[in-house]
Amino acid sequence: MKYKSIRLYKLMFLLLLTITVNYSCEKTDDEDLIGNWIRLSDFDGLARGDAIGFSIGNKGYLGTGYDGEERLNDFWEYDVTKNSWTQKADFPGIARNGAVGFGTGTKGYIGTGFDGKNKLNDFWEYDPSGNTWTRKSDFPGTARYAAVGMSINNLGYIGTGFDGNYTKDFWEYNPDTDIWAQKTSIGGSKRKDAACFVINGKGYITTGIDNGTYQTDLWEYDPSGDIWTKKRPISNVSDEDYDNDYSSIIGIFKTGFTIGNKGYVATGGQSTGVDVWEYNPSTDLWIERTNFEGSSRADAGAFTIGNLGYLTTGKTGSYYFDDLWSFEPSATYEEDDK
Repeated sequence: MKYKSIRLYKLMFLLLLTITVNYSCEKTDDEDLIGNWIRLSDFDGLARGDAIGFSIGNKGYLGTGYDGEERLNDFWEYDVTKNSWTQKADFPGIARNGAVGFGTGTKGYIGTGFDGKNKLNDFWEYDPSGNTWTRKSDFPGTARYAAVGMSINNLGYIGTGFDGNYTKDFWEYNPDTDIWAQKTSIGGSKRKDAACFVINGKGYITTGIDNGTYQTDLWEYDPSGDIWTKKRPISNVSDEDYDNDYSSIIGIFKTGFTIGNKGYVATGGQSTGVDVWEYNPSTDLWIERTNFEGSSRADAGAFTIGNLGYLTTGKTGSYYFDDLWSFEPSATYEEDDK
């Protein structure tokens, strides 16, 4: 009788263990399957890294960069409805990589960067209605590359980067007056090769490197008060579970973009990577999404159109990419739609 009871307990334990393991596996799989990448028409230009990407209305744009041998000044437009690329008027500034680019409601802007010898501070406006470029007032900060650029409420912002030293100054550009104004510097450390995105009228800067140290802070900028607010760090510093995997957010050459009211950083890292993280400003928390399904890379370009993010180009070592992918963060992962 005692033997049968022990045997029954063993069977019950094994059954409970099986249910628990299966539930855990199913839960993990479900979490891993949030967000879907779809491969689209390859970028028509040369494969490259360190290009700039932005959107104007319902069109995406990509230009400049480095292909492993030469710096580039070509400029391309992506049409979502046709899933096709069209070459536009070349960027008239000197060919470069490490520039910043951003789009407002009707215009696009490119500035700063590196031409192989010189750090740059020129600044240019692109008008898609006439396919024309116009040189605007030079960026008044020091000439630099590896800065961040973004548009908030149709005003432009450039900050951080490398001018021979690491920087953290921050500047606002008014397209209506063609005037720059220096704003409050980003909090925390100086940095280059950071990532940024804009959510609901506020800018966010995170990641990057300063004198060999990867940065683990996240800063929110409110232009209405010219105020920087430090948010939760992107590292495992708490005793809670929410930040256990945050270390994979840390790094450089990451690509930032916005979809809806969430921010995203993808690829890049402490070398190259495929990680994708989503930031929710209402909770100040990050959630890992489905990994980028293309090859691991750094220095990719990105833009947002509607409810989709688009990621293209980039590099791994001496290999440069020209594939284009769209990302829908709320979709279920589908393995066979590459």
